[in-house]
Amino acid sequence: MRKFLVFNLSLFIWCLLLSGLALCVTPSLSAQDADQSSIEGTVASASRETLVVRTDDGNFYLFVFDRYTTKPRIIATGSRVRVLSTPSEQEGTRLATNIAELQAGPATTTPSPGTQAKPLPPAVRDLEQDIKSEARRWHLGVRAGAALDPELFLFGVHSQLGPVFNRNVFFRPNAEFAFGEITDMIALNLEAIYRLPITARGRRLSAYVGAGPALNFVHQDFQRQLGEGRDIDFGNFDYETGFNILAGIQRRHTFFEVKTSLWSEPAPTLRLMIGYTF
Repeated sequence: MRKFLVFNLSLFIWCLLLSGLALCVTPSLSAQDADQSSIEGTVASASRETLVVRTDDGNFYLFVFDRYTTKPRIIATGSRVRVLSTPSEQEGTRLATNIAELQAGPATTTPSPGTQAKPLPPAVRDLEQDIKSEARRWHLGVRAGAALDPELFLFGVHSQLGPVFNRNVFFRPNAEFAFGEITDMIALNLEAIYRLPITARGRRLSAYVGAGPALNFVHQDFQRQLGEGRDIDFGNFDYETGFNILAGIQRRHTFFEVKTSLWSEPAPTLRLMIGYTF
């Protein structure tokens, strides 16, 4: 009966999570400007992944690159450029297809009096930092949550590598340490996640699914006092190989994840976790 209730609860939570994916659906192309546009202005910031251009009317535009972008080998801050671009799958940006330098930047990086460059708007600066962070291929993170059947409190660490093979596939091994009334567990999970294509890379809210083998080390202690000062202690340490299936929703660096384990009893049947990836 207990396992039946936990199974029903797991199924209910998974249904809620999957129904929430509708919130992450990318707007259709008919709602976007599909035509290539040309913008001319001064380079306010440039990196390996991004370019920020300030136009003569004081607006800032953030561009991203791909391997097909035609651009100068070095783009100096202060240069005047013309950028041809198309809509990008990253919210708040455009994909640069061609960058032409019209005028080289100043020889000195020290601005003359009265010509101090206008600082980047906070929204543009934060989005640029998010893109740079996502471009890194290795991240560390922490997580915490609760498990059911048996009831445990858990915390852990994870590492994220990728993308690998596909721009939406990431390898995310993690270690979880769980403690309960009679059960302690150390789980080494060799998981991979796939960011669903219905959510655009770089959007503030995205959904993913994942799976991978689990190496579970479980220790259980049953203590019962019989008579005065008499303790009976039955302890066992078990190793179980299991397989995890998970789904989650991520907003920038924070994620909420639901995980279930197969073939790994007495490991928890259901785990609810919240985590942060640096």
